[in-house]
Amino acid sequence: MDKLSQLIQDVSSTWASGYTQYLTGAGKTILLAVAATAVGCLIGLACGILQTIPYAKDDNPVKKVLLAVIRAIIRIYVEVFRGTPMVLQAVFIYYALPYFTDGAARFTSVWAASILVVSVNTGAYMTESVRGGIISVDPGQAEGALAIGLSHVQAMLYVILPQAVRSILPQIGNNFIINLKDTSVMFMISFTDFFAAHRGVVGATYSYFPSAVIEMAGYLTMTLLSSFLLRKAEKKLEGSSSYELVAADSLTLTSGTYRYPATGGPFGERSREFPGKE
Repeated sequence: MDKLSQLIQDVSSTWASGYTQYLTGAGKTILLAVAATAVGCLIGLACGILQTIPYAKDDNPVKKVLLAVIRAIIRIYVEVFRGTPMVLQAVFIYYALPYFTDGAARFTSVWAASILVVSVNTGAYMTESVRGGIISVDPGQAEGALAIGLSHVQAMLYVILPQAVRSILPQIGNNFIINLKDTSVMFMISFTDFFAAHRGVVGATYSYFPSAVIEMAGYLTMTLLSSFLLRKAEKKLEGSSSYELVAADSLTLTSGTYRYPATGGPFGERSREFPGKE
């Protein structure tokens, strides 16, 4: 108990001396994760759609060659960025420009470099998620859309993607939560996020473990809150668990809605609105 009390006191004093840095770093972490996840989803959406464009044997050879080249490029991109650590991607992308240009070109904004690194990494994972989501939609949906005269782009936009997005939403949330934590590697290119704030406070106070406790609590709070909001969004997309037919709607065609005048025959339906002759 004495050690626990001491830890609480140390955490309190560490927070008091560096709370401004912690809050600023947490805000930057959240902004970077949101921006990079959004851009990464757009990259993944574009690459996933390009991978699922159909072609037949009798299609234009140019189209088939172009699609084959595009798919090969996307496959290389996905394998490279899924197969290497983000920390090395950050170092490579940030320092590649000055290395290959002898210092003539370099990133002038660490924000731009950080968003680029996290975005392309997220896009590599989202590419496969989008492709899997599109493939998971019943092929009859696309066939029905094409049968009523929609083009492939229209069928994808209005029929396939709305259904695919629902199935890949958990993966989008998962990538966002991963990005909240993995942005910590951006300190390698001098991005002052939540983890960089920890390093700064430790350098000033030498309270390594109390500061680490604050970091753990901060990251856990951000991820739990994100999980809660994402579950709410999923339930919102699911809609109501029960459905009622609105028979009062003039467009609703249901049995029993109509009243027909009496036909005079023995089997004709009679109506109070149109009484037949008795």
